[in-house]
Amino acid sequence: MGSQYVARTLGAITKRYPGETEFHQALTEVLDSLSPVIERNREFEDAGILERIVEPERQIIFRVPWTDDAGKVQVNRGIRVQYNSALGPYKGGIRFHPSVNTSIIKFLGFEQIFKNSLTGLMLGGGKGGSDFDPKGKSDLEVMRFCQSFMTELSRHIDADTDIPAGDIGVGAREIGYMFGQYKKIRNVFHGVLTGKGLLYGGSLARTEATGYGTVYFCDEMLKDRGSGFEGKKVVISGSGNVAIYAAQKAMSLGAQVIAMSDSGGYVHDADGVKLDVVKRLKEVERKRISEYANEVKGAKYAEGCMGIWTVPCDIALPCATQNELDGDSARTLVKNGCVAVSEGANMPSTPDAVQVFLDAKIAYGPGKAANAGGVATSGLEMSQNSQRLAWTFDEVDEKLRRIMVNIHAAAKNAAAEYDTPGNLVNGANIAGFEKVARVMMIQGV
Repeated sequence: MGSQYVARTLGAITKRYPGETEFHQALTEVLDSLSPVIERNREFEDAGILERIVEPERQIIFRVPWTDDAGKVQVNRGIRVQYNSALGPYKGGIRFHPSVNTSIIKFLGFEQIFKNSLTGLMLGGGKGGSDFDPKGKSDLEVMRFCQSFMTELSRHIDADTDIPAGDIGVGAREIGYMFGQYKKIRNVFHGVLTGKGLLYGGSLARTEATGYGTVYFCDEMLKDRGSGFEGKKVVISGSGNVAIYAAQKAMSLGAQVIAMSDSGGYVHDADGVKLDVVKRLKEVERKRISEYANEVKGAKYAEGCMGIWTVPCDIALPCATQNELDGDSARTLVKNGCVAVSEGANMPSTPDAVQVFLDAKIAYGPGKAANAGGVATSGLEMSQNSQRLAWTFDEVDEKLRRIMVNIHAAAKNAAAEYDTPGNLVNGANIAGFEKVARVMMIQGV
């Protein structure tokens, strides 16, 4: 009966929102794991939990007009999906990228419900963004866009209602401009955004958190198999915030990172990636990863970012974007001896790729569990803002590490409890869902 309920819910929601492929993919991946939970807890079906949890509580779509440096008016679209508030205020990032649409924001918001649940913090799930592309824009153009975006978004968010953070295309610069505009409009100074600068309420270790957390989660998977990062060769897709700090933490644990990428292609450095060069190119000079090969002797650059998965490695950390790793790439990784995959990005592996990893029985950490360190540390930033305190880097890092250890344990235990031991996809989905579902039951329809 559980599988029939799941099938009915999936059929109804995909019919209601046709063409939203990323959203459908995320729904299918989660709900397919839940049939045994529904079988064991029939009250969830009686209370219509699945129908309620797949439908966002609120979707806000708005116009964002701004003026470029030539004085021409430009118009983008802004989106905020406030998905589920059973566990607390909506929490999830803002993404600025040309690909942003309702399907992508809803998939991210839906995933965020269960990711936030897994952290153990009292956070609901939400997500937002715009099809604005900050690449190639001046600081003043980015500021004018962010101010216009926040002018509308400020109507719908608050430190106790919805607390956005950064995501792809939204870093310290963008958060600063949006926070400044919110403060002007609302005349309050509180923790309405996370990922803020350290000078005005940000948290130490927040910048590093998603990348660090991805590695902490992977390390727990490896420990279960009597191994660790020491001496391992690691390939990391991306070269943004998540990828850079995943590389930093992996190196600190004794691994050698041998390849990184951006949307244009990837670099392979058999002697080990020089992270200081990558950080300068990407964070300071905002250049392409191809420049790395021009500066570092022996490094090779190749066009096409998906080619990075052909580089033989022990550990793969996909940290770029959704559906960047397909079935063929997964088969290549396994064939070349990869023993662990931990996802720093949201849904970076296609369903075919996930099945390849599960069939091969390698250690596989799905994004909603493995990359939860970012939102976990955002939650810690919220706590510091509420108390008007600032914790040390080591304090935050240790809290982050413990949260990631606990997430791994929760996913592992739930997978075993529902007869799929070692399947952390099922385990993460079930552990995240059960908590939200029970609270929804308690709070009524």
